[in-house]
Amino acid sequence: MQITGTHFNYFQLCQRKLWLFGHNIQMEHTSDLVYEGRLIHENSYPQRSSKYEEIEIGGIKIDYYDAKNRVIHEIKKSDKKEEAHEWQLKYYIYVLEKQGVNGVTGILEYPKLRKTQEVLLSALDKEEIINQLTAIETMLLQTDCPEKIPVSKCRNCSYFDFCYAGEEEQL
Repeated sequence: MQITGTHFNYFQLCQRKLWLFGHNIQMEHTSDLVYEGRLIHENSYPQRSSKYEEIEIGGIKIDYYDAKNRVIHEIKKSDKKEEAHEWQLKYYIYVLEKQGVNGVTGILEYPKLRKTQEVLLSALDKEEIINQLTAIETMLLQTDCPEKIPVSKCRNCSYFDFCYAGEEEQL
């Protein structure tokens, strides 16, 4: 089973979202917020495409990799889910290290906020990634979809309508 960066990110946010995504129920194409994030990603650094490489390896797709300096650039719309972003980037670094690329670091970039954050991978992080990978694989093998999390955490999720359809009166 190929675990992608999206799987890893969703694991940090919501087990239900992870399960749905892992079972090919994908709602991102219906979300204006996801579309806005894609536009920010495509338009914030137009010179990047010619300067850095896009690489796909071991279940992940890295849009901007500076091979000379061994830096992954990950662009995000908002820092509201910063911990999930950090773990996704740490996972990317982990995958590159497993492929023999050492000394990789990462930079989370929030262009709208004019904010960047360096991300490093520690030995403890590697152990935690191994644990989380096992938990993700276990979750994806379950036959039943996990329960919804409290609606207050879900309002901007691309899966919101899927999870809460028909419950508008109760919200």
